[in-house]
Amino acid sequence: MRILGIDPGIATVGFGIVDSERTALHMVQYGAILTAAGLPLATRLYQINQDLEELITKFRPDAMSVEELFFNTNITTGIAVAHGRGIILFTAEKLGVPVFEYTPSQVKQAVVGYGKAEKRQVMDMTKRLLKLRSVPRPDDAADALALAICHARSATSLLRQNPFAKPTV
Repeated sequence: MRILGIDPGIATVGFGIVDSERTALHMVQYGAILTAAGLPLATRLYQINQDLEELITKFRPDAMSVEELFFNTNITTGIAVAHGRGIILFTAEKLGVPVFEYTPSQVKQAVVGYGKAEKRQVMDMTKRLLKLRSVPRPDDAADALALAICHARSATSLLRQNPFAKPTV
């Protein structure tokens, strides 16, 4: 199964592509979609859509794993991320890629084994699980790879083998 992990944003959208075969994981590609700060929001959203369409067309993922939105202290940043997340979900639906959403705690649990792990622990385990020489940069790409790992582990779980389970979109 090929999984495209996405860490949503506006300025930086992290992506990570992982192939999963049973318990074996292989990193295919990672990076970030970047948009310039001075551009209008609509232009930035359009660029995210175009770049994501190109990624999906090139790598043909079987599933997309996206971080659920959670608001911290800055509501303005949260709203901007929500716009970007909306475009990401729209693009996946348009291209027929099933979307699975995970909270930060679910990702930490799947990657580290502890739902309240520190960000550094998640990044280090992502590096180890994918047998990488160093932690992927930018951080958004490392987060996206962790999201892909989370889905790989969730998709092979006995709990997910329910024939009535459906992806969320």
